[in-house]
This record gives sequence, C-alpha cells and structure tokens, in this order.
Amino acid sequence: MTIRETLIERATNIRPKAYAPYSKFWVGSALITTDGEIFEGVNYENASYGLTICAERNAIGTMVTAGGKQIAGLAVATENGVTPCGACRQVMIEFAGDDYPVYIVNTTTGEVKDATVRQLLPEFFDSSQLPE
Repeated sequence: MTIRETLIERATNIRPKAYAPYSKFWVGSALITTDGEIFEGVNYENASYGLTICAERNAIGTMVTAGGKQIAGLAVATENGVTPCGACRQVMIEFAGDDYPVYIVNTTTGEVKDATVRQLLPEFFDSSQLPE
C-alpha cells in the first residue's frame, strides 16, 4: 500500500469517531511526518461553536505533542470532499518544510482530489515575514 493509500484509508476509517453532534459533519484526518510516523485526528465540536477543533489541527496537535516537526503528507476525509478551512490551511503551512501533498477524500463518491499545501494556501504567512 502506498503512503497516499494509507493516509486516505486512515483518514476515512477514523472519521466516524468525530464528535459532531451539532453540525453532523464528521471529518477524519491522517498525516505522515518526514520521519514516517502517522498521526490521526477528528473534528470535535462544542456548544460554543468557536471552540470547535478541526480534524486536521487535531492530527497536527497530536504530531507536535509527540515531537513531530514536519509533515510529509496529509489526508482529510469528509462526506462531500470539501477542502480544509482557512485556519487549518494556515496551520498546515507552519509544518510544511517542503511542499507536501494533501489528499481530499469524498467518502460518498470515493473521489480523491490531490493538491499541495501551497496550492491550498498560495499566499501564506510564515515566520519569514516576521521581524528578526
């Protein structure tokens, strides 16, 4: 199984564990680091909607907690194949290192769109724009 296939499978399989009682929009994500470790995440909602955490940021937070620093690829699975939100895109860029693939999975149709993190956020803000 390729890394692409593994990430797609892991994101799809973790998706039902999401906690989405308000939106009913379950999202799963899986990423692989440049060291080959895989981390998963799901979205979890809160009655105070602004406190909701997206699956992508959940997976990234788990990676960071384990000491990971660079993402080599990421998959996100939803029922309709939507792309990550703007906040997730900005956080994804933070751990880009080199440009990496993002696989956007539509679990209803099985279609997968391939993109890169820089295609998703072409005019990104990063540490190079901060004063030294």
